[in-house]
Amino acid sequence: MTSETPATDIEPDIKDWTWVLSERCPECGFTAADVDPRSIGGTVRDLTPRWVSALHREDARVRPEPATWSTLEYGAHVRDVLRVFDERLALMLDQDDPPFANWDQDATALEDRYDLQDPRVVADELVDASEVIAARFDAVGDDQWERPGRRSNGSTFTVRTLGQYFLHDVVHHLHDVRA
Repeated sequence: MTSETPATDIEPDIKDWTWVLSERCPECGFTAADVDPRSIGGTVRDLTPRWVSALHREDARVRPEPATWSTLEYGAHVRDVLRVFDERLALMLDQDDPPFANWDQDATALEDRYDLQDPRVVADELVDASEVIAARFDAVGDDQWERPGRRSNGSTFTVRTLGQYFLHDVVHHLHDVRA
């Protein structure tokens, strides 16, 4: 399969992944509850080179199956996850119990044509976004980890659980692209 595969072949992910905060992910093995929130920034920095390497593969645009994102599409998604969660983290640090704007990751993938983006540009943007969110997590004070925020569906997070939930996304998709 090549990048000519229509982006619409992907079935939207409608699962509520917040269960990873209390259970080990059976697919990637990640256990969010074991993550020391003070390590999130460093972990993001440690994982970023694996994403860059994956996005520089010759087959980064190739979907393993028509209904499975390519490494490029996963990389563009993770770049956007980094950006969206940085915005959410900033809100939580600046406001009391802020609501998060809705983000339809599947609509974004279609609208922004993840499948047609340049993998090397995505890699560079992912590096930049990684450093921004890593620095923001590094700057969280001890008295800020339990500050709340919430999604429109009612899921509530603290800065700590937002970071743990976010980190699962970065790790899980590395598993998806076998990096």
